[in-house]
Amino acid sequence: MLGSLANAWRVPDLRQKLFFTLAMLAAYRLGAFVPLPGVNREVLGAGGIDTSGNAITGLFGVFTGGAFNNLSVFALGIMPYITAAITMQLMTVAIPRLQELAREGEQGQQKITQYTRYFTLVLAFLQSIAMTLFFRSGAFGPVLTGASAIDIFLIIITLTTGVMIVMWFGELITQRGLGNGISLIITASILSQAPLAVRTLLEDGNVFVMVVLGLLLLMIIAAIVFVNEGQRRIPITYAKRQVGRRMSQGGTTYLPLKVNMAGVIPIIFASSILIFPIVITQFAAGQQEGFLFNLGQFFAPGSLPYLILFATLIVMFTYFYTAVQFNPVEHADNLKKQGGYIPGIRPGQPTALYLNGVLTRITLFGALFLAAVAVVPYAITPALGLPQTIFIGGTSILIVVGVSLDFVRQLESQLMMRNYEGFLRKQGR
Repeated sequence: MLGSLANAWRVPDLRQKLFFTLAMLAAYRLGAFVPLPGVNREVLGAGGIDTSGNAITGLFGVFTGGAFNNLSVFALGIMPYITAAITMQLMTVAIPRLQELAREGEQGQQKITQYTRYFTLVLAFLQSIAMTLFFRSGAFGPVLTGASAIDIFLIIITLTTGVMIVMWFGELITQRGLGNGISLIITASILSQAPLAVRTLLEDGNVFVMVVLGLLLLMIIAAIVFVNEGQRRIPITYAKRQVGRRMSQGGTTYLPLKVNMAGVIPIIFASSILIFPIVITQFAAGQQEGFLFNLGQFFAPGSLPYLILFATLIVMFTYFYTAVQFNPVEHADNLKKQGGYIPGIRPGQPTALYLNGVLTRITLFGALFLAAVAVVPYAITPALGLPQTIFIGGTSILIVVGVSLDFVRQLESQLMMRNYEGFLRKQGR
């Protein structure tokens, strides 16, 4: 990764993209410390509200990079946008009109993106109201109990605007920078909480626990890299054929099918889907009691119902997103048109069925691996006597490592497109 960054730094265009990406991430992190209007800063304190005693608000705090703890303008983070994007993708499969838009190419995709933005605005507004009512109830002290009606209105508008600004940052990074902007924003949020997690471990002072955690971390990272880079290579044979006046040469190559074609998207989607209703019930409940509060606690991160739902959603979204990325029928048709075939498999429909079968089997392994890495640490950390922090959990590790691998992959592809000689020599060794 460092080698790729060093090579990219020598290319003016890529250096500009890197600067732009860092500038957008820095602006996002600065926004995490800009306070909301009407917040009692004396009650809030220098370190923000303490969410360590509540698994739900603690989870929200990590995914917003501490902006939630600081009651800042970005306190809702990017989660409303992710929830809206998931819903729109599911609706695209179910609603014929959206299916037609998806087939219209770039113009249709722009319309779907615009619908996603509108839906994000609605979700952000609803979550802003719920969050304001939650803090106004005094659940974390009188941080908003003295706020006037005008302050409440301004807080709701500011929180909603904050979500739209973060969404805009993510889109700008994707368009003008490097990597997927939304994924990088989530990664930056998680990494911003790393010093706090390290300080907690150091304050505990248990050397054995720190060594065990360090070894587990290395093993999990190695496993994530191994599975993310793993692929099933399907042999493809091309026959010689006449193209105009030229005879195209045949040959043998392979079609790589990644074990985890969906990357970290299923983890992000599953987390967002679970966070949204849980946070709404908690925020709407206000007090630390009642049906909504108990319902939220029943599905709190680390609880058995939460883990079962989390693992199930990860598996489902892995298959869903893999199907979005890879269409066996289209690939089979393209192979047939190009004169290619899989040895022992007839071209056309039999090839599509074969590819679908192989993809289904390897995706099952990838989906179960993602679910295991995300869920198992929830059982390990209590056994070591550690707080149920999401940063130590497999979810955060998966997101950080997966997004980093995708970023490096995109960086290397940019270098190859520009025919960077140093990079090509390195690849040739």
